[in-house]
Amino acid sequence: MQAGKLHAPYLKKFLKKLISEVELNHGDVLDELYELYAHFMASLKDSDFEKGNARVFKCISFLFPDGCSKLSSCPKSRKLMAPLQCSLNMLEGDTGCSVWPSSLFLSECILSFPELFSNKSCFEVGSGVGLVGICLAHVKASKVILSDGDLSTLANMKVNLGLNHFSVETDMSETTEDPNMVKCLHMPWESVSESELQNLKPDIILGADVIYDPVCLPHLVRILAFLLNPKKLYPEKGSGNHLGLSLESKCTDGKVNGTHQGSAGNGDKFQAFLPKRTENSATNAGLKKGSMAFIATVIRKIETFNKFCALLDSANLTIKDLTDSLRPFNLLPHMHSYDRTGVRLFAISCK
Repeated sequence: MQAGKLHAPYLKKFLKKLISEVELNHGDVLDELYELYAHFMASLKDSDFEKGNARVFKCISFLFPDGCSKLSSCPKSRKLMAPLQCSLNMLEGDTGCSVWPSSLFLSECILSFPELFSNKSCFEVGSGVGLVGICLAHVKASKVILSDGDLSTLANMKVNLGLNHFSVETDMSETTEDPNMVKCLHMPWESVSESELQNLKPDIILGADVIYDPVCLPHLVRILAFLLNPKKLYPEKGSGNHLGLSLESKCTDGKVNGTHQGSAGNGDKFQAFLPKRTENSATNAGLKKGSMAFIATVIRKIETFNKFCALLDSANLTIKDLTDSLRPFNLLPHMHSYDRTGVRLFAISCK
């Protein structure tokens, strides 16, 4: 037993080198090797358990079914592996380092409909472990910008990007053509300024399980309104109840009233929700017209979701339920703990 512990650091380095070489040569890495590598990484961090910062390593295996070979996101092996460092302390406030069902669902959507995200500038709010960003980079989004308001979550996210062979940039002013570069920003919703938001210029905004806390909703909607509706100068923090909130009922059964219902699995139907782009897309705020936000969430409290809808309405934004019309492939068939049935996918845009 002592000998095993003595050689663990060597074995960890050997496995890392072996896995990297196989991936570099486009070979198939056995799941057992990933699991063994994750075991050594976790076992060498025993001191973290004593400090209450326990982390475990998971490997999310996206398995593409038959008939997906023509998808640009589908590897030749039909398997995409995403190793992640996650938290064991979800009940102690470390939610940002946990893998949530909505994050898995949004990742499946990105991989199932890569043409919607490739060559697009994508910005995620509340990025957590970074899984959505990893999938965005995989489908070759032109720019991937991840953000979180918690510094420990941000540090963990950077670790995960490194595990998946992506470089990290923390300066928004820097521009790079490196397809393996992902930007990571510290962005507390309540204090982010308009000047910081103005530099983002995203085509697509994404968020997974970001509307569960009613206290944070006005700050989130402020960000969405500025990025999606740049014509309107949106008030800075501290300007009072600028939304003029009127909490009218928007939802009764987990679905937004008047949402589009379409056939499953048809990505073309998504185009109907995209705002028309114009030749002159520049605005006084320096942002693009026609941006769209995708929010995947489990509706835990109807009251909280209704508040979110009311805030969006007051901010001149509209929300549509795309869950049935933009249904992704089941890419996680062996993850039995993942319940996709409770996750809803919403599109948010200007009215």
